[in-house]
Amino acid sequence: MAEDHIESIATALVVGGGIGGMASAISLAERGVRTELIDLDPEWRVYGAGITITGPTLRAYRRLGLLEPVKMAGAITNRTRLFRFDGTHMHDLDEPVIEEGLPATGGIMRPVLHRIMQDRVRELAIPVRLGLTVTALDNDADGVDVTFSDGGAGRFDLVVGADSVSSGVRAIAFPHMGPPRPTGQGCWRISIAKPPGLDAGEFYLGHDNPCGITACGPDSVYMWMLTRHEDREAFMSEEELFSTLKGLLADFGGNAGWIRDNMTRENWINYRPLAAALQPRPWSNGRIVLLGDAVHATTPHLASGAGMAVESGIVLAEELAKAADVATALAAYEERRYDRCRDIIESSVGIGRLQLAHRPPQEHAALLEGALSRLNDPF
Repeated sequence: MAEDHIESIATALVVGGGIGGMASAISLAERGVRTELIDLDPEWRVYGAGITITGPTLRAYRRLGLLEPVKMAGAITNRTRLFRFDGTHMHDLDEPVIEEGLPATGGIMRPVLHRIMQDRVRELAIPVRLGLTVTALDNDADGVDVTFSDGGAGRFDLVVGADSVSSGVRAIAFPHMGPPRPTGQGCWRISIAKPPGLDAGEFYLGHDNPCGITACGPDSVYMWMLTRHEDREAFMSEEELFSTLKGLLADFGGNAGWIRDNMTRENWINYRPLAAALQPRPWSNGRIVLLGDAVHATTPHLASGAGMAVESGIVLAEELAKAADVATALAAYEERRYDRCRDIIESSVGIGRLQLAHRPPQEHAALLEGALSRLNDPF
């Protein structure tokens, strides 16, 4: 939990009510900033299956004071196992505990994680306005004049853009940045009952389409699979999603094969193309700053997108508490985050390139383990 009070700003607007936006709002409010949060979705929902939570991500949630509810609502394990696609065990990833009392890895359903964070936002009495975004931002030396999509206006000492990979704040205030770049891969996800005997996270390598399984609760898992992305004119129907994923799993053994044999049309199945971007510096414009997917969008190969967003929200608040002025704080935030986010994005995209080139699974594992080891470093 935060202890340092922020003196350099009194008010902040956080645009985007996802993981990064909520982490930022919580971190600012805990340090005495009168923070407002807005989100474009009028129901403040989240879509998706489960989410893998690595040790570094759990460390970030501990810093937010949310580790225990995440542990209680999710599934915590102490290892990740690597298999060939046919189910042959290769080896277990070295995932040392990075802090005393901190689990090595785990998973949780994404909507459950959002509810945990939303509850904390409400506990801190952070005003949340929904169905709303910003349409204009005007900087001056002391603050930002904001025009909202409902015609309203406000003035804030700081505006934080955490409004997704398609950030509207980025489009308004950061003309030197651009949209994320497709990586050539797409990601399949399915939520399903837990296979009997599964007691760790699992990766299946050595196939054109690698996949993995993450436990998200006592009886539930999600499985992901990465494939080469092919552009098409229309989204797949639910029937096509089901039959295509089942076919893609034809060669797999182990628990991946179990999922293929037990999946039904009632299971939640999703597919989306992957894109990534480390936006060029600077990440701030006057008193407007970006974090999360708005500025460091990555692919799921290292299961670190959410963790990076939470870390950025925490670091931004820490630097604002340390510095005497906003400009110094935003420069220090960017300095702490840029190289770490660059490493995660480059490593994730690099693993994807190995997969597209059908490189041996040992090469995937080596790049994966090296990047995960660096993730353990302090942020």
